Amino acid sequence: MMNKLIFGRYMPGRSFIHQLDPRAKLLASFYFIGIIFLANNWQTYALLAVFTFFSVFLSKVDIKFFIRGIRPFLWLILFTVTLQVLFTSGGSVYWSWGIFSITEFGVMNGVFIFCRFVLIIFMSTLLTLTTPPLELSDAIEYLLRPLKVVRFPVHEISLMLSIALRFVPTLMDETEKIMNAQRARGVDFGEGNLVQKMKTVIPLLIPLFVSSFNRAEDLATAMEARGYQGGEGRTKYRILCWHNCDTLTVCGFVLLTIILVFLRS
Repeated sequence: MMNKLIFGRYMPGRSFIHQLDPRAKLLASFYFIGIIFLANNWQTYALLAVFTFFSVFLSKVDIKFFIRGIRPFLWLILFTVTLQVLFTSGGSVYWSWGIFSITEFGVMNGVFIFCRFVLIIFMSTLLTLTTPPLELSDAIEYLLRPLKVVRFPVHEISLMLSIALRFVPTLMDETEKIMNAQRARGVDFGEGNLVQKMKTVIPLLIPLFVSSFNRAEDLATAMEARGYQGGEGRTKYRILCWHNCDTLTVCGFVLLTIILVFLRS
């Protein structure tokens, strides 16, 4: 089960998307999430869908990984779409009962919300699958550098993010080991109702928290033994370099925005 999780996973490759600067990919991902709210008809959503799937094609990552990224949010997506369909009025009324109704505008908004969720998840998954976690944290630290003027702890935030992303696979492996140990003792994580399933999670969480705290203490001791004193005066092992392909990517997003604004109804 743990090997099906996408969060924190990086797929090595030499594609065009892989070779982009992490700062460009991070900015492009947030920019895409912003401009997707400009879409308000089927032409604009079709344009964004073509752009997203073209980006997935350039990454040379199997589409099944992106579909797996949707599964954890499937119930949230369906719940949001259902609310949009039942409580949005306007246009032809297809069905009505009390405060609930299914209208032409409600169905249209439901489809648009579904597309919006899927495209955002695809683009976010593309960022994590093609960018090493440590490079992603370096990009965040670089982009937050202006906040040092107001004494914002940029390096410390980046360090916390690096450690968190670094230990995601380790925690997943630890969880898998604990689950196998519990299964060997007769625990079935798939049987029973919701309350019974929640009870089976407790024997999983307690040893996981204990091992996490022990690992955090060992890491703190190791950092102190190596004389870690914060980010002031430290050099960088990984140097971020902006290339022509990153500029081309930025121009591509500018062109996408212009076409999107032109197609808006």
